[in-house]
Amino acid sequence: MKLIADFPENYELIDAGGGRKLERWGTVTTIRPEHQAYFGAVLSRKEWNTLADWEFIPKSEGSLQGTWKKLKEKAPESWLFQTSGLTFHLRITTNKHIGLFPEQQVNWEFLSGKLDPSKRFLNAFAYTGAASIFGRRTGAEVIHCDSVKPMLDWGYQNQVESNLDGIKWVHEDALKFIRREVKRGNKYDVVQLDPPAWGLGAKGEKWKLEGLLGTLIEEALQLLSQSGVLILNTYSPKVDSAFIQKITKELGIPGKQIENSELWFKTTSGKELYYGIVTRIYQ
Repeated sequence: MKLIADFPENYELIDAGGGRKLERWGTVTTIRPEHQAYFGAVLSRKEWNTLADWEFIPKSEGSLQGTWKKLKEKAPESWLFQTSGLTFHLRITTNKHIGLFPEQQVNWEFLSGKLDPSKRFLNAFAYTGAASIFGRRTGAEVIHCDSVKPMLDWGYQNQVESNLDGIKWVHEDALKFIRREVKRGNKYDVVQLDPPAWGLGAKGEKWKLEGLLGTLIEEALQLLSQSGVLILNTYSPKVDSAFIQKITKELGIPGKQIENSELWFKTTSGKELYYGIVTRIYQ
């Protein structure tokens, strides 16, 4: 199934092509690498540079690390971004990410309709916490788990700026935390997993998504309440719908429905850009 995400308020995917994408985040516009943008752009390079405040230059092809080139003298290095009545800190970092994944609008909307003050939500591999913030606004109990301490601090800033409190912040390897929660017998109404394609845990543990995805799904399913929902976001060239279908079939998940959707964004210039797979497993 093809799922087209809507633009969050104040965000715009203006154009894409030539291995890059042009995005407006409130008052700031960026150019970032995007390997899925293998087609030609609609706007010219001159038009991109006229619109953009910053461009990310990767250290090497495909690398998340690199430097940001300032294209406008007064371009801010950090700014506040408002969407759906919530506020998020965005900033120029040492990698291409600036603090938000706007394609996750599809999950923010889902969480806003699924959660309420009687529900519990675990957001694992939670990054800077946009899903945690949307979940907490419903009044639900929210546990935010990430192995990178600066991401927890960033998420806490977003909570404060959005005039919320009460999120429980967990600095831990997500899979280890999930396993401990299973042993404790804890249950959640929604569990969201957004694992990286590869990376390191809180104590330097190596992570490769394709090798650990089956274990991760199997463990996380044990945390679900009877009517609970597991949301899995994957963005990796080695993980597609067929790969996830194979894993879930091998796990033999009884009594559950499994939805796999390809996530896409349409640029305002008319192109379509692929953003990975969203999987939902529920009763």
